[in-house]
Formats: sequence, C-alpha cells, structure tokens
Amino acid sequence: MTVSRTCYCTREDVQRALDVKSTARNATQIDRIITDVAESVEGQMRRVFYPTYGVRKFDWPNLTSNVPGFPWRIYLDQNELISLDLLVSGGVTIPAGNYLLEPVNDGPPYTRIDINLGTTSAFASATSWQQSQVFTGTWAGSALATTPGGALAAALVDTTGTTVDVTDGSQVGVGSLIVCGTERMLVAGRQALTSAQVVGAAGMTAASNNTTLPVSDGTKFFIDEAVTVDSERMLVVDITGNNLVVKRAWDGTALAIHTAGATVYTSRRLTVVRGAYGTTAATHLISAAVSIHLAPSLIRSLAIAESVNRLLNEESGYARTIGSGDAERSMSLTALKDLRAQAFSEHGRQMRMRSV
Repeated sequence: MTVSRTCYCTREDVQRALDVKSTARNATQIDRIITDVAESVEGQMRRVFYPTYGVRKFDWPNLTSNVPGFPWRIYLDQNELISLDLLVSGGVTIPAGNYLLEPVNDGPPYTRIDINLGTTSAFASATSWQQSQVFTGTWAGSALATTPGGALAAALVDTTGTTVDVTDGSQVGVGSLIVCGTERMLVAGRQALTSAQVVGAAGMTAASNNTTLPVSDGTKFFIDEAVTVDSERMLVVDITGNNLVVKRAWDGTALAIHTAGATVYTSRRLTVVRGAYGTTAATHLISAAVSIHLAPSLIRSLAIAESVNRLLNEESGYARTIGSGDAERSMSLTALKDLRAQAFSEHGRQMRMRSV
C-alpha cells in the first residue's frame, strides 16, 4: 500500500526505532500501521497536527434568547486557526486590522476571533444567521514548524507529475508532508536514485565490522540517510571526509562484498500527492528549497511508540509476554501509558468550558 495521509512519524522512524531487525522488508505493514496510528493519536489528542488551507463557515454570534454569547466573538472550537487570509461576515469583508486572533499571547493556534472594538466593524448576519461567517485561512492544531529538507534535484515542470527527486533523503520519509514554495506534497512512497557516486578503491568486505564505505565524494551524502550498494542497504551514521560510517545489512538486506566502482544509490526519489491539504500544485525550478512539516516532538515520539508497540503485537499475535514459567506475565505498557498522558497534558485539546 501507499500512505494516503500525513503521519506523525515515518516508515523510516519505525525502522530506526527497532534497528530494523524485526522489520526487514515489511514496508507495507509499517505503512498501514503508521496510518492507523496517526488517526489514533488524533483521537487521543482531539486535534490534528498538520495544516489545511481552506474555507470554514460559522454562525452569526449575536445575542438571542436561544443562543447566549458575545456578539463580537466567535469561538472556533475544533477548527483551530494558524493564520487568516479573509474574513467575510454577512457578505461584507472585514479588514485584517478590524479583528483580533486570540489568544494573542499563546497562539497560534488560535481558538477564537474577536472584533476589534476600537473599529466600526461588526459580525453581521446575511439573509440567515446560519453559516453567515466565512473564514479563509490555514487550520491546524499546532503551530507550523518545518525543518530543511534539501532541494529539488530536478525541476517539476508540470502540476500533475507525482515523482519528486530531492538532494537530501535523510530527513524525509514515507508519511512526511513536504513544502516547496506554497505547495504541500504528501510523501506516499520512495525509491532508490543514483547518487552519481561510486565505491572508493578500498571497497568493502562482507563483514559486519567493516563499517567504512569509501565514496568518491563524501559531501554528497548525509548522516541518517540510507544508501544501497549492489543489493545491500546501509544506514549512514557518520561521515569523515570521503568515508561513510555505516550500519551494514540495513532493512533486512544481506551482507555482501562491494568492489571499487560500484554505484551508490540513495532513497531520494519520492512518490507524492500533489497540492495536498488545500494547496495548489505548481511548477518548481531545480534547486528550489524543500522543507518538511514537523509535528510537535512529543506527538512524534508518541506516534513512533504506538507504531512500534502495534508492530510487535502483530508479530506476536497480541500475546507479548516477559519472563518464563511461573514468572511469565503479560508485557506492561506503563511507559507507553505515561507517554500518552504526557502528550495529552502538553497537546491534548481540553473540553469546551463555555455554555452552548
């Protein structure tokens, strides 16, 4: 399968967490699990942690005998807002300076919009008070954070192509949401791409303690990037000059001899969903910067932990135990429960406390 939504950890995160010993060549299973876990985390936290650009509608907030409230304030509830581009109230556009995004000291995300009472603007009703407030902006349950993800290694010359080559495969993974210009793209899969580099003169033996991979140019690689030579995959853990220090036989592949001149491949070809989450697909020049959207660190840690737990449970038939004989007992999930509680304390959306 391919990943069809943003996940809060990647396939590669799960493989690294388990050191891939028990995850060899089971990418399809991991992809399914990280997708399921993303939905589970959202349910636990009662919010989402990826951005969506679009239009959302609200009722007129004026006081009536049936709907108590504040006529200058609209609560957004689960529709947490990162930024607002357009506010139309009763068919009338309210200028940006005439409304306030709140809480001003804690947002984004923002949970309500107030009219600036120092202006003449007001929330107005159209022919019906229902859905008469129309907001266009970026919605998410956490502030937007990104990390550099290299650049495009080839131009995107149309808006329909789904193959993206990048210069750095160390940060991006299956389940990532990448940003190029104003377009967001969901990484649904990845493939090997030649690095245009070859194994150096020393070559490599088929020994697990032979962890130095000589290459023609070490500056073309990145720590935490997977490389493939012949049929063996390796994880780069350090770089010294033109020598890559690697973990051998990564992702369930077999140790092998590699001779000088063998091509080194990297997982930098991405299969993506274009124009994701309300953005518009566009053309992009070669070397255009790529960034990767980040969920809060606790949410990412929780997603990895939930994914690893589910993967190990599936492999054991949900019968994981510790000890043996009379001391055998079910595996405790205390650490995972603590992580869930910590994540909810920091990022969970609390119950609404105002009158309905």
